[in-house]
Amino acid sequence: MKSEEHQPSRAVRLVLDGRVQGVGFRPFVYRLALRHGLQGWVCNRLGEVEIRVQGDAAAIAAFRRDLLEQAPPLAQPRLRAEQALPLEALQGFEIRASHAEHPARIHLPPDYFACADCIAEIQDPGQRRYRYPFTNCTQCGPRYTLIRALPYDRPNTALAGFPLCADCAAEYRDPADRRFHAEPLACPACGPQLGFAVPGKAVIHNNEDALRAAVNALRQQAVLAIKGVGGYHLVCDAGNDAAIAVLRTRKQRPHKPLAVMFPARGTDGLDAVRASVELDEAAQTLLQDPARPIVLARRREDCPLSHLLAPGLRELGVMLPYSPLHHLLLSDFDAPLVMTSGNLSGEPVLTGNDEAERRLAGIADAFLHHDRPIVRPADDSVYRASAGRLRPLRLGRGTAPLERELITPVAQPTLAVGAHLKNTIALAWDDRVVISPHIGDMGTRRSLEVFTRLVEDLQQLYRVRAERLVCDAHPDYSSSRWARDAGLPLQRVLHHHAHASALAGEWALDTPSLVFTWDGTGLGDAQQLWGGEAFLGRPGQWRRVASLRPFRLPGGEKSGREPWRSAAALCWETGLTPPFLPAQADLAHQAWQRGVQAPWSSAAGRLFDAAASLLDITQQASFEAQGPMQLEAMATEGQAIPLPLRRHEGVMELDWAPLLPHLLDARRSVAQRAADLHLSLAQGIRAQALALAQQHEFQQIGLCGGVFQNARLAGLSRDALEAAGFRVFIPEALPLNDAAISFGQIIESAAQPPHRT
Repeated sequence: MKSEEHQPSRAVRLVLDGRVQGVGFRPFVYRLALRHGLQGWVCNRLGEVEIRVQGDAAAIAAFRRDLLEQAPPLAQPRLRAEQALPLEALQGFEIRASHAEHPARIHLPPDYFACADCIAEIQDPGQRRYRYPFTNCTQCGPRYTLIRALPYDRPNTALAGFPLCADCAAEYRDPADRRFHAEPLACPACGPQLGFAVPGKAVIHNNEDALRAAVNALRQQAVLAIKGVGGYHLVCDAGNDAAIAVLRTRKQRPHKPLAVMFPARGTDGLDAVRASVELDEAAQTLLQDPARPIVLARRREDCPLSHLLAPGLRELGVMLPYSPLHHLLLSDFDAPLVMTSGNLSGEPVLTGNDEAERRLAGIADAFLHHDRPIVRPADDSVYRASAGRLRPLRLGRGTAPLERELITPVAQPTLAVGAHLKNTIALAWDDRVVISPHIGDMGTRRSLEVFTRLVEDLQQLYRVRAERLVCDAHPDYSSSRWARDAGLPLQRVLHHHAHASALAGEWALDTPSLVFTWDGTGLGDAQQLWGGEAFLGRPGQWRRVASLRPFRLPGGEKSGREPWRSAAALCWETGLTPPFLPAQADLAHQAWQRGVQAPWSSAAGRLFDAAASLLDITQQASFEAQGPMQLEAMATEGQAIPLPLRRHEGVMELDWAPLLPHLLDARRSVAQRAADLHLSLAQGIRAQALALAQQHEFQQIGLCGGVFQNARLAGLSRDALEAAGFRVFIPEALPLNDAAISFGQIIESAAQPPHRT
C-alpha cells in the first residue's frame, strides 16, 4: 500500500465561465494540473469549462489560484462554482471531449490578431509555415467569423472542409504544443490558399505568386479588393494621390475618411505609424491590443501620406496589421496602404468571393481572394480619443460580440433590433446581454439580409430563443418594420430614451440623473424630430426637461445630407437672409412657410450642419456629419456667446438664435467662429444643468448621442459641468452613436411595464 502522503486528500469540481472558449484554456488547465501533480480532467460545456481535480489540498489551492492569475493572455476566466467531491480512482490528467447537452452558458469569442509567435514563424525560412498567410494558434487568429455552431470545435467551424495533414494533426493532439486544439489550425499543405483574380484572366492560385501579383498591382496604382478576416477591404497605396482619387471616384466616396494600415516596424511595431500621426500612450496601447482596432490620431505636419485620405480633417484612422496575410502584404509593399471597408456605401462588408467580384467589379481592378469561408461579416472596430478617454465609434472585429451583465435581469429572452443607421442588435436573457458587431445602415437589401441572418445566428449560437422584441418608435425604420412583421410581442422605445438608458445601463446609474442626448434626429413625442434633449430620471422613468429651441426642417430628414436646409431654416426662423441657397431653395421656403414636409426639430446635429453651411464649409454633405466633423477640425480659439434659456410647455429650451450673427460675422475667421459654436453650446449645457439643479435633485449628468462624438464639444461640456460640481458620465464600452441603441432598448424596455403593439 502507498504511504498516506501520496494518497489523494481532496477532490473538487470547478466551473469557470467568461472568456474560456477558443483561447487555449483547456491545454493551459492540463499543463497547470500536471505542474501541481493533480489528477482529473477538463472539458468544455457550452461556454463553460468544467474541471475535476484531486490531490494534495495545498496543491489544489495553488492550482485554483493559478487558474485565474496565470490564465492565457486572451482568456478572461471567472470561477462560477466550486464543489467538493468524493475521491475516485483516477490516473493522470486528461482533456475530455466537449459536451453539448448541458445548459448553455456560452461566451462567443471575437476575432483576434496574429500573435508574436506566429508572426515570427511566418518570417522564419526554417519553419514549415514560412510566409503562410493563414498561420494561427490557440492565442490568436479568427473566431467569431468562422464559428458555425458551438461547442467551439473544428467540425463546427469554417475549417471543417480542410482536413488536417499529419503534421498539423500531431500538433493538434499534443497538449504540450501551443496549437493543441487550435480549431483554425492550418498549414500550406492542408489549409486555405490565396487566389489572385483579374477579370478576364486566369486566376493565380499559388500563395506566393498570388501575393506577389497583388503587391505588383498596388505598386502600379491599382485598387484591389482583398479578403481578410471579417470581409473584404478596398486597398490602394496610401501615399499615392492618383490611386486614392480613383478609389474615391469609383466608390462614390469623395470626402469620407479612409483608414490606413501601416507595416509593423520597430520594437513595438509602431515606428511607421509615428512617422505619420501623433500617438499618446493610450493610443499606442490600444493599437497594440489583440483587437487591433482603427484608432483616430492627429496627423503630423510632416506626414508623408496623401492629403486625400481625410480631406478637411486633422485626424487619420490608423491601424496595424492583424492577420498573417496583412503582415506579409504590408511587409512586401513596404509602405502604408489604404484599408477601407470592401462594400457599397453604408452596407455590411462583403464576405463571399463571387459576391465581391460581382458587387465590387466597378471599384476594384483585381481581387486577392482566399478559400476560407467567412461565416458572418465583421468590420474593423474604430476608436477615438474624447474627454480624456479612447472611446469606440464602431464595434466590430476584435471587440464584438460585446457582452454586458444586466443589473436587472430580463423577465423573458428579448431581442432588440436597434436603429436605422449604424445598426446593431442585442440579445438579452437572464442577467446577460450580447451586442452584435456593427451591421451598417439599414436602407439596403444586403443590410437587411445580414441583419436577418445575424438575428438567427445569435439565437442559435447562444441557444436562446427570443420571446419578445424591442424596436425604435419610428415606424418607417427597416428594423422597426421587420420587428412589426416578426409575430412576437413587440415593445417600441423612443430613440432618445434608448440613448439615455444605454448610458445609464453601461454605468449602472441607480439614482436620478440628467442625461443630454444630442444627435442628428430621432422620433420624439408628437412626431417631432428630437435630437437636442435632456432627460431626468432613470430607465423606464425618463422625463424630458430640456431641449434646444426647435425649428422647422424643410425636407425633414433630407436635411442631414443638405446642410443648407438647416441653415436656411434657422435664418428664416429669425428673420435673417440665408447667405447660401441653391436653385431649389424657393420650393423649400414655400414648404417651410406652409409647414409641409417641414417637421419641427430640436436636433443638435442639424444645428451643427447649419453652422457648417453658414460658414460655407459644406453645403452638400457626401457622408453623415461631414460638416460637423470639419467644423470641429477647423475650430481654434473662440469666445462663448451667452445663449438664453426659456421655458416652453414645461421644457427648458436653450435658444441658439444669438449664435447666428456671430456665425455670419465675416470679420472673424472661420476657425474662430467654429470655436465660438463649440464653446457656446458647452456653456449652454452647463447653464441648463445649473438651472435644472435648482428645481430637481441630481448630481450625475450623462452625455450621449452621436453629436458628442465631437471630442471638442464633449471635452468642453465635461469640463464645464465638472467645474460646476457635477459628476459626468460618457459611454466608454459602447459607442455614443446609434450603435448603442439596441443595448439601450434592452435596458429601457426591461424597466417599463411590458405591453404589446
